[in-house]
Amino acid sequence: MPTANNVIAFDHPCPIRDVLDRIGDQWSLLVLDTLSVRTYRFNELSKEIGDISKQMLSRTLKKLEADGFVQRTLFAEVPPRVDYTLTELGRSFLVPMKALVQWADVNHLDITKSRIQFRAKEELSTQSDPHAHVQVIRAGKRA
Repeated sequence: MPTANNVIAFDHPCPIRDVLDRIGDQWSLLVLDTLSVRTYRFNELSKEIGDISKQMLSRTLKKLEADGFVQRTLFAEVPPRVDYTLTELGRSFLVPMKALVQWADVNHLDITKSRIQFRAKEELSTQSDPHAHVQVIRAGKRA
């Protein structure tokens, strides 16, 4: 946000964490991917994504609009019409986003297998050392 001296005060000084914290939530990438196809009205977008609540979709769209990824256009019609489309910034993000999505798709099975193996090791460790996950409770508080 600009200050009196036209200096921008960043919400977060680290660009990587600042951007990834905003787009790395549960819904942003899915919304951006859906909008990569065409312009959508709110209800169309909600139906296309499917399992997102209207409240969460609204929050996600506002956040993406605030960050410049999405443009919201309100038409003075009866009933009012609102369209959502990607901005130039949003479209420029599609290339790295699609690479990340493709990488996740290609590697998802290996990641899932690794998680299963990790849990199995943790379970074996707990079984061989029954005190591994014991919590000490003193005077009603965890130690």
